[in-house]
Amino acid sequence: MRTPRPSPARERLLAVADQLFYERGIHAVGVDTIVARADTAKTTLYGHFGSKDALVDAYLQRRSQLWQEHVEAEIAASDSGPAARILRVFEVLGRSLAEPGFRGCPFINACAEFADDHAAAATARAHRRWLHGVFARLADQAGAADPELLATQLGMLYDGSMVAAHVDSDRAAATTARAAAAALLIASGIEVDTTAAVGLRSGSPRCSPLVAPWERPGG
Repeated sequence: MRTPRPSPARERLLAVADQLFYERGIHAVGVDTIVARADTAKTTLYGHFGSKDALVDAYLQRRSQLWQEHVEAEIAASDSGPAARILRVFEVLGRSLAEPGFRGCPFINACAEFADDHAAAATARAHRRWLHGVFARLADQAGAADPELLATQLGMLYDGSMVAAHVDSDRAAATTARAAAAALLIASGIEVDTTAAVGLRSGSPRCSPLVAPWERPGG
């Protein structure tokens, strides 16, 4: 694996690729378009990434890293119990779904464009394993009889809310999914405090799957 070299040109290429890949689709965006928008040369792109495939993987890894850091920080900042922290994940997701330009989950979108053995698909699966792990950890802490099963069910609600927000333009999809998650927790015998404050912290960074790193406040 290539070790990324810190470089303004590399960050500019990655920023442009991030925006275009997400807005238009990965296969629809060629290297020529990326280098023209980034005002650089093909040799610079290949010097930093080696290939378009590697650039695609870097784009997904960056998005995954930012989202993981953001969600984990929101969970850690909560002084509520594990059940409320599960619901908090849906609150965080709701912020990203309400952003202008939301076009679905970048990881699901990437999997639709590539074969299972592509590096992009592997990165997407790794991201989904992380999310499953978050739900399973919190479900176990909440006393679920089968944390893995509950995590799978919560993940389906999470995925479904992104599809509804994109395909149906339902910006309240995450709120609906959160309510369904609360009902699922209750049905699993887990006590849910419906009055718990599970919203985002004021001033939290917008490190969502649709917000590129250069768009973050203070980023």
